[in-house]
Order: sequence, then C-alpha cells, then structure tokens
Amino acid sequence: MNAGGIPIFMYHSIAPLPNEATHELSVSPAAFAEQMEVLRCLGCTPLTTARLAWHWRNPDRPLPTRPVLITFDDGYEGVHRYALPVLGKHEFASTLFLATGWLRGKYDTGGGLDTMLGWDQVRELAEAGTEIGGHSHTHPQLDQLSDDALWFEVVRCKEIVTNELGTPPESFAYPYGYSSRRVRRAVRGAGFRQSLAVGNGLACRRQGPYALRRVTVRRSTGPEEFERLAEGRGLGRAFARDRVLTKGYAMVRRCRQARRKAARTRV
Repeated sequence: MNAGGIPIFMYHSIAPLPNEATHELSVSPAAFAEQMEVLRCLGCTPLTTARLAWHWRNPDRPLPTRPVLITFDDGYEGVHRYALPVLGKHEFASTLFLATGWLRGKYDTGGGLDTMLGWDQVRELAEAGTEIGGHSHTHPQLDQLSDDALWFEVVRCKEIVTNELGTPPESFAYPYGYSSRRVRRAVRGAGFRQSLAVGNGLACRRQGPYALRRVTVRRSTGPEEFERLAEGRGLGRAFARDRVLTKGYAMVRRCRQARRKAARTRV
C-alpha cells in the first residue's frame, strides 16, 4: 500500500452541521469516527508531520507500517470536542495547524469562520500528543502579500504558539494550500522545518520538505472513497474537478499579481 507516497489527510471543521462558511470542508463527528475506524482496520499508523519529516531525514530509521497523517487546519473547536476523543480511543497521532488570529482569546482578530478553539483547549490537544503547527496569523493568501506582511504573518504565528505552549512549532501549512518560492523561503527562514500544501496527491520525499501534498477530506467523502484514498487509490478521479478549478484560479491569481506589479511600476 502507498508504494508511491503517503496519504496526508486534511481536515478542517468537525461539526454535526456545517455552517455556510465551512460547508463541504466540515466533516460530521460520525463520519470522522468511521474514517478513523477505517484506518484502524487497514492497520495504518498515523504520524505527526514532524515525525514523518524526521523519518525522511533519517533514512536509516524506517517508517512504521502503513504510515498516514491526520491533519486539521485553522483551529475549529470541534477538533477538541469531537475529534480528540476518537483519536485518543485509537491512540492516533495528529497535527493541528493554527491560524493564531482566529482563535478565541487575546490574539483574536475576529476572522474565525465558526466556533474556534481557545488556548486551554489547544494545550489539552498538545498534552494528548497532537502536534501544534502554524497556519499564519490571519489566514491570508500568503503569496499575494508584500514581503513585510508575509514575514509578519509567519513570524507572528510562530511567536504566539511558542508563547502559549512553551516550545516553537516545527511544521507549517499554507493557508488555501498556495505557496510560492518566496513564501516557502519565508517559512523556512522563520524556522519551520517542514510545511504542507494541498495538491490532493500522496506526499513523498521528492516533493521537498516545504511542499508536501495533502488529500482533502470533505463532508461528502464516504467510507469507501476514504478507504481508497487511504490506500492511495482513486486520487485522479476523486479530485479531477479540483485540479481544473485550481488551474483556473491560478491564472486569475497570476493576472492579479501582474496588475499589482504594473500599478507599482507606474507609481
């Protein structure tokens, strides 16, 4: 299984009912529990992002049987309420990537799309073995920012996680899954040792530590499809529409960047 790479599952909200903002990126607690049972039945070994990177940096230390990664983006409260008990039941490792300005508390910028985690809950997740990573401060499209704004988003996120948990985060996930060479350079310069994109493909060493692919889990992802994804099968069919939309949006983004550059030149 997964001879060509490792499935890194990307979750967002875990909630009984999705709100308008999270919609298809919100997975029900029952579906999440069923998906974790699929991983157990397949004999998968969930790792944290940092642990996977450690194995790849130390090829003399082989990966465990059927490795997978379970990751959560943004910092929704349902990760603590619904996902944590299931992960604990199976003793599954996971990674939570925080948009620090979206969490409840003193750093809250008001951008959260649903009920967000508080820092006490984040600490409980960390104590239970969840790796806490960075996801920027306010969740912007990082490659659309100026150099100063980009650096602020990455460094501020790292500072807050370090202050709250006592240790600096090692892993990062790009908001919206987008990055560029400049963004990856900033993430590396801020001290993150690895980072995740989306791409809806299997992760492998040749992608490099700062552009590892993930697989999106949606509300519409059924148990049979999830099993195929866990085994690295059916990725092309499942995400063909996503790739078309991604390519189209990439063209729009390049046009926006060109217009901004031309405007700065005129000034």
